Amino acid sequence: MTAFGLLPLSRRPVRASQRGLALLGTLLLAAGAAVLLAVVGLLISLAVLYPQLPDTSSLNNYHPKQPLRVYTADGVEIAGFGQERRQYTPLNEIPKLMRDALLSVEDSRFYEHHGIDPIGVARAVVSNLTGGQRQGASTITQQVARTFFLTRERTISRKLKEAMLSVRIEHQLGKDRILELYMNQIYLGARSYGFAEASQTYFGKPLKDLSVAEVAMLAGLPQNPAYANPVRNPDRARVRQQVVLQRMLAENVITQAQYDAALKEKLVVRDPQDVEVHAEHVAEMVRQQVFAQYGESAYTSGMKVYTTLNSVKQRAAWAALRQTLIDREATLVWRGPEAKEDLDKDLADTDAAVADALQDHLDDEALRVAIVTKASPQQVTVVLSSGDVLQITGKGLRQAMPGLQAKAKPNLRIERGSVVRVVKQAGAWRITQMPEADGALVALNPHSGDVEALVGGFDFRRNQFNHVTQGWRQPGSSFKPFLYSAALEKGVTPETLVNDAPLTDVGTWNPSNADGSADGPITVKEGLTKSKNLVSIRLVQLVGATAARDWTAQFGFDADKQPDNLTLALGTGSTTPLQLASAYAVLANGGLKTSPVVIRKVINGEGKVVFEAPVTKPDESQRAIPARNAYLTSTLLNEVTRVGTAARAQATLKRPDLYGKTGTTTDVVDAWFAGFQPDLVAVVWLGYDTPRSLGSHSSGASLALPAWIQFMGQALAGKPVHDLAVPEGLVQVDGHWRYSEWADGGYIEELGMNGQSVSPALIPTPPDPNAPKDVLGDAIKKLINKIF
Repeated sequence: MTAFGLLPLSRRPVRASQRGLALLGTLLLAAGAAVLLAVVGLLISLAVLYPQLPDTSSLNNYHPKQPLRVYTADGVEIAGFGQERRQYTPLNEIPKLMRDALLSVEDSRFYEHHGIDPIGVARAVVSNLTGGQRQGASTITQQVARTFFLTRERTISRKLKEAMLSVRIEHQLGKDRILELYMNQIYLGARSYGFAEASQTYFGKPLKDLSVAEVAMLAGLPQNPAYANPVRNPDRARVRQQVVLQRMLAENVITQAQYDAALKEKLVVRDPQDVEVHAEHVAEMVRQQVFAQYGESAYTSGMKVYTTLNSVKQRAAWAALRQTLIDREATLVWRGPEAKEDLDKDLADTDAAVADALQDHLDDEALRVAIVTKASPQQVTVVLSSGDVLQITGKGLRQAMPGLQAKAKPNLRIERGSVVRVVKQAGAWRITQMPEADGALVALNPHSGDVEALVGGFDFRRNQFNHVTQGWRQPGSSFKPFLYSAALEKGVTPETLVNDAPLTDVGTWNPSNADGSADGPITVKEGLTKSKNLVSIRLVQLVGATAARDWTAQFGFDADKQPDNLTLALGTGSTTPLQLASAYAVLANGGLKTSPVVIRKVINGEGKVVFEAPVTKPDESQRAIPARNAYLTSTLLNEVTRVGTAARAQATLKRPDLYGKTGTTTDVVDAWFAGFQPDLVAVVWLGYDTPRSLGSHSSGASLALPAWIQFMGQALAGKPVHDLAVPEGLVQVDGHWRYSEWADGGYIEELGMNGQSVSPALIPTPPDPNAPKDVLGDAIKKLINKIF
C-alpha cells in the first residue's frame, strides 16, 4: 500500500513522548557522567592538593602577634608599637552579645555544621543566580583557615584547600576554640586585629561596655573593614550596621525594642589618631630602650611597659605647654597660609571633595586644619577635615587681617583654597597659625625620682626631638640658685649686703642687670628675688668660678658643660630640662641626689615581670649638699615666688609652699621657669630649635611661668600645703634663717662695696661653731663687720 503513502508496520514513526524520554535518558546519562567525572576530578584534585595542605597543629599553641604596649603608672595606655595591634581575649571574656552578633551575620549555623555549611552554600547560590543580594558562603571555620594559612586569591585550588582545611580544623579543635581564634585574629581596620582592640580603637572602651548599636557596628567590619570603616566611611558603616541589626533581630539575638533603640542611637566614633593621654615622647623613649634590649620580638611578643607617668599630671602638662605656645602665637604677626589647594569653583562647601582636599595635611586636636572657601575682611568661610563648615568673623580675623586686605602680598593672601589653622577659644573660632617655637615640660617626684609628667615638644608628629632629654640649652638665671648655694657654704647669709653696682675689675666685659638697674647695697635675698646679675657675679667672684662650678656638679650638672669663668653667674653653660629638674629636686628633698626614673616595670608576653625599678627613697649615701644649705637656698626661692620675678605663682595658686626661679638668656633666646612644691618639681622651657630671640618683650616670667602655674594648679589640686621641715644647724635671727655658727651677725656682712670685688684669698676659714667665742679676736671681728 505504499502507493497511498502508507509505511510498513515495522517503520511506523516513534511517538514524541518516547523521543523525549530517550533524550531525557541521554541527558541524565550525560549529566551522570559529568557528575561522575566531576566527582572523580574533585577526588583527584583533593588527592593532589591534600599533601600540599599546611600543618594546622600550630593552632593548638596559637601565639598571636601582640604589640609592645606602654602605660602610665595608673594603667592608661599611651602607645602601642607593632604592625598588628591586638588584645588577645579568651572567648569567655568576650561578651555573649558580641559573639552572637558576629555569628548572626557571618555564620548563623556555626555550631551546626562541620566546617562547610551546605545550606549556606545552597542559599548563596540561589541568591546569586536569581539576582538577589550577592552572598558569600564561607563559614567562620573557612575564614580561620584562610586567615591563618591561605591567601585571598580567587582560584578553585584555593577554595578546595580552604574546604579541606576547614574540615581538618573542625576535627582538630572545638567550636569555641575556633571562634576564639577568629575573634582575636581577624583584621578590622585601623591596624586593629580582633574585636577587643577594635572596640578600643573605634569607641575607646572595652567590649563589655559597648551598646547594641556599637556591637553591631563592629560585627559588620569583617566582611570589608576598609569599605565599612566607621571613621573613614561612616555612611557605609551605618548601612552595614543596619544589615547586622536586621540579622540580630532575625536570629533573636536582640528584641524589637533593642533593634529600634539601636537604629536611633547616634554613635560617637573615636578617630584612631586620638589618644587618651598624650605622652608620645615618653613612649618613644621606652620603645628605644626596650628594642635595644629585646630586638624585633619587642613588637610581637605582647610586652607591657609601665612608666612612672601619672595620667592626670601628664594631661595637665601637655595642655599647659600647648596652651602657652598657642597663646603666644596669637600675639605674633601673620606669616601667611600653610598651603594652597585647588578647589573647583563649582564645589559647594558641604561637598566631600572640599574636606578631602585636606587629607595630606596633619590635623591637630586644638589647632584644626581648615580650607578656605570664601574670604573677605568681614567674614571667612572655612571647612574642617571633618566636613564641618565654620563662619569666622570679628575678632576671629584679627591676626589674619593682613592676608585679607585687597593689596595683601601673595605669600600672606587668604583666598579660596588657602589652608589655615583655626582654634576655638571662649566659644568662638579664630584664624591663627601653627607655632614655630617649641617647648618642654617635665615634672618629677623629688623623693623617688619618678618622672610623673614629660612633654618633649608641641607636636610629636611634626618634631620627634625630645627637648626634655635632648635639648641642651643655656639655663640663664634659673641656674643662679645653685651658685647662691655655693656662696652660703662660704659664709654668706641671706642678709649679707652685696653691692648691686657695675663691676670695674672684669676687663672689657661689661655685664649688667637685665633691666639696666643698679640698686647699690642690697641683701643676698633681694639679689635672687630680683634676679640681679651683678650680685650673682660678685658671689661667683667670692666662691671662685672653678669652685662654684664644682659645687653645681654636686646637683647633677655636667661640669664640662659649664664655663670656668665669671659668665657662669649668668647661666651661660648648658643643661637639659630633665637635668635642671633633677637639680631642683636636690633642694626640694633636703639635699639628696636622686636619679630620674621613667620605666617602672616591664612585663613579657607570658605575664612575667622581667624588669622592675626599685622603689626606694634616697638616704644619706646620696647626700649632695648639707640639708641646711638646701633649706636656706629654698627659702630664697620661696621669696622669688612670693614677691620676686615669679610672684604670680603664689598670687595665682594661693599656696605659700611654692619655690622657684625664672630664667631668661641673652636676647631672650631661652625662657625658663624651674620650681617646686616639696613633693613635686617642674621645669618649663620655651625657645626655637634653631636658637633665635623669642621677642624683646618676652621672658621666663611672661612665657614659661604661665605654663608652670597652669600645670601646678592642676597637679596640686586638693593637695594640702606642705612646708619644708627645718633641719638642724640653723637658727632664726630677727625672722631670718642663718647657720647657727653665724648667729651673731653672719660671716660676711658686706661684699663688693664701692665697686670693689673680694678676693677669695681674703675669705678666712669659717670658725669652729664649738670653739669658745673669744678665740675669734678683735681682728677677725673687724673682718666680719666689713670686707672690701
